[in-house]
Amino acid sequence: MAETTVDLIETEEGQSSKSTQRFLTFVSDNITFGVSTDYVIEILSSYMICTLPMVPDYIKGIINLRGQTIPIIDIRLRMGKMPQDYTDATCIIILEIKDISVGIVVDSVTQVLDIDLDRISPIPTQNQQELTSSMISREDGSVILFLDCEELISQ
Repeated sequence: MAETTVDLIETEEGQSSKSTQRFLTFVSDNITFGVSTDYVIEILSSYMICTLPMVPDYIKGIINLRGQTIPIIDIRLRMGKMPQDYTDATCIIILEIKDISVGIVVDSVTQVLDIDLDRISPIPTQNQQELTSSMISREDGSVILFLDCEELISQ
């Protein structure tokens, strides 16, 4: 069982606003998501997942991380998207949400950004995804959807 932690080295300068927060960005199904670094414990680039019987298909199984059993959720499947083979870029992001540790499988991790919270807006209701709470449009025209971590563990 190999364990590798990915270093988060790429950052983007934030606004000089007092309301900035750091977000880890990742890609799943060609959509860029952000999750507050307050939730992020670590990132694993390679880990053996033990499958479980009789669980929803988006629960890939569990891992043993230094003696702690952590359920692993494939974000792509959790959003109702088609499964995809895991690649060298596939990562597991370990999150701690309300004292619950959970891992999410993502296509790739991109960077850590300092984001001005005043620029974040609600997602238009007709396009709202179940696991996202808000979004931001970046200067390059791209969009980041923010993961609603509490919704992730509520199901």
